[in-house]
Amino acid sequence: MAMDRRVFLVLLLAGCADTSPQGPLTAISPAPPPAPTPQTTVTPAPTPQTPVPAGELAFDTWMQDFRGRAIAAGLSPDLLDRELGGVIPDPRVISLDSRQPEFSKPVGDYIRGVISEDRVAIGRSKRDQLDFLSQIESRYGVPGDILLAVWAMESAFGQLQGNFDVVRSMVSLAADGRRRAWAEGELIAALKIIDSGEVTRAQLKGSWAGAMGQTQFIPTSFRATAVDFDGDGRRDIWGSDADALASAANLLVRGGWKRNVGWAREVILPPGFDYSVTEGPREIPAWWEARGVRRADGLPWTAQDAASPAMLILPAGATGPAFLALPNHFAIRTYNNSTSYALGIGLLADRFAGGAPPITPWPVETPLSMSDRMAAQIALARVGFNPGPADGVIGAGTRRALRAWQQSQQLPADGYLSNDMVARLKAQAGISP
Repeated sequence: MAMDRRVFLVLLLAGCADTSPQGPLTAISPAPPPAPTPQTTVTPAPTPQTPVPAGELAFDTWMQDFRGRAIAAGLSPDLLDRELGGVIPDPRVISLDSRQPEFSKPVGDYIRGVISEDRVAIGRSKRDQLDFLSQIESRYGVPGDILLAVWAMESAFGQLQGNFDVVRSMVSLAADGRRRAWAEGELIAALKIIDSGEVTRAQLKGSWAGAMGQTQFIPTSFRATAVDFDGDGRRDIWGSDADALASAANLLVRGGWKRNVGWAREVILPPGFDYSVTEGPREIPAWWEARGVRRADGLPWTAQDAASPAMLILPAGATGPAFLALPNHFAIRTYNNSTSYALGIGLLADRFAGGAPPITPWPVETPLSMSDRMAAQIALARVGFNPGPADGVIGAGTRRALRAWQQSQQLPADGYLSNDMVARLKAQAGISP
């Protein structure tokens, strides 16, 4: 161990001042004492202190605050010490959470990527192999093809489940602060799963955002809706195909899935149709038929579908396929609140069952850049139509504002942001191209 600097200096000074000979003293008269030497007081140099990075201070502060909230939520100090001791944020998670795609993929490209021939072939093969699929469908009322589509979309039929430590991912997102309330809720749920003994920390693996297993459940969804369908006493959405698909069915039912009702039907709109009703009223098919809307396949509505409220959606605008979205479309969106995602699940399920692609083809579109999407939102606000924050996310608020602006310009009010709409908005708002 290194000698303390101050002790070393004291000993060094004392040694330098001791000039007497070593050994016994003689009777020789001592020489006159030397003149006193002025003593200089030596002040040890202060030990440099390394400042604690601001990020670490913020993390420590958050962890202390969270600990109190976690204990109030019923978690024990021992559990928190064991599972959170030494945990630090994962920079990969923060990077992925803050990353937004520079270009927004057109819905037609997205759907074409979802419904590949390989994926359709695998799904049809799984339909024939999994004898428990019909049992799940019978119990929950969710068609097996829908469950297969969820399975395909979420984890490539269980092959890509993610290998992130869910607890560390939730710690990272909560400490970062952008989605703190949500992430803390999921972190508490993950810790309660571990505390129950049902799943170990090592087994609690998933995506960077905490989605776990073959059907990508976040921790709160696992606690609330996962089921043990194979009867082995464990809800194993990681290793049991039956548990994973039955859990997905249970989640959809809790999200409002209606037995024997479809998810959506492609429709043809008449000339001169009022596109402003897009994403508007939810009315039964007869209401839409009175306005000239017809099923694209020419078939009649089933009794259950005919009695169900439906909303018109135009995912690619007035030039692309149109759909009447039935209640189960919105049940699918409890999994992922995205029109494109729900369309992908439904259309993929239809293909598993032998259905054909939409009759109206998807238009060829140019991806919109982030800067163009944000510019369109800024332009809408400047000309008096509130789209919400200029974040580049074209959600319901932006589409609603865009439809109102399109109506004011005597344009088809389909709420679809194309490159042409971006250019028109920029010009009217005085934003340089």
